[in-house]
Amino acid sequence: MRAMLLRKPAPLAERPRPLEAAEVPAPVPAAGELLVQVSVCGVCRTDLDLAEGRLAAPAYPLIPGHQVVGRVAAAGPGAAAFREGDRVGVAWIHSACGRCRWCAAGFENLCPGFRATGCDVDGGYAEFLRVPEAFAHAIPAGLDDAAVAPLLCAGAVGWRALRLANLDDGEPLGLTGFGASGHLVLQTARHRYPRSPVYVFARSPGEREFARQLGADWTGDTADAPPQPMMAVIDTTPAWKPDLAALLHLAPGGRLVINAIRKEAGDRDELSRLDYATHLWREKEIKSVANVTRADVREFLQAAAELKLSATHTEVPLDEANEALGWLRSGQAIRGSRVLRVADD
Repeated sequence: MRAMLLRKPAPLAERPRPLEAAEVPAPVPAAGELLVQVSVCGVCRTDLDLAEGRLAAPAYPLIPGHQVVGRVAAAGPGAAAFREGDRVGVAWIHSACGRCRWCAAGFENLCPGFRATGCDVDGGYAEFLRVPEAFAHAIPAGLDDAAVAPLLCAGAVGWRALRLANLDDGEPLGLTGFGASGHLVLQTARHRYPRSPVYVFARSPGEREFARQLGADWTGDTADAPPQPMMAVIDTTPAWKPDLAALLHLAPGGRLVINAIRKEAGDRDELSRLDYATHLWREKEIKSVANVTRADVREFLQAAAELKLSATHTEVPLDEANEALGWLRSGQAIRGSRVLRVADD
């Protein structure tokens, strides 16, 4: 099968094309697993973290990709939840142990045995992948493959971040960074908290205009002061500078939710500017988002279908995966997501 392989991570400045097009054997589903023929796979900033080595895989070569939509091509022994031809999604959560105290409490995203698609196991930058059937997600009717792919990570993790923000309707919400996840969080928040003003912080005038088109009540640059202090801010950037600015503008008792699996080291010195009295005092909180659960993915897919949400995206062929990663690295204004087209519908 065709696949894009990551053999060794390195900064894109040193190796602009980290993925290698290759022919590799198609996977064979084991007991309880599905073989999925990939239609599309979204490109996520976590894929860039893997390519550049901020996030390490346990083994290489690796096939990245964890926002996968495809169709069941075969089932391993004992797998009977789906039929051949059913449309399914595969997300970042590939599996969890199901036995530890975190799994028992509904926090399988924190499971010590958590395994990630496209990191711990091969992912969707390929014609086929395999997944435990319990971790495959039925795609609601009416959602286009390419538009739904980013919902599986950017959308689902944004859904989790919005819940962790612990917002009451009417309280101000801030979004810092306005890429793949931010534009979905904004649309969801407009429905979930209709009385809450949403303030968007983004460096690019184009991103700020995009946020206004989607219903933001105010937009500004990262360091700009919003109209009023916010009770929650969701950060989706790879940098620390926006977090300090967000803490500065949180209301007492407010919460900063950092929705990023890794932060880049480039502006780590910004953390030396953290001042307890200015940024954290008065019971402000910082909360990280770690992975997603199956419930996050399925709840958000259902909400997206009901609210008719759609990810703004640009489709590119699988063999342009390197260009898609380069687009993320470039720091250009990011309007939605890049989605790799692997097979025709």
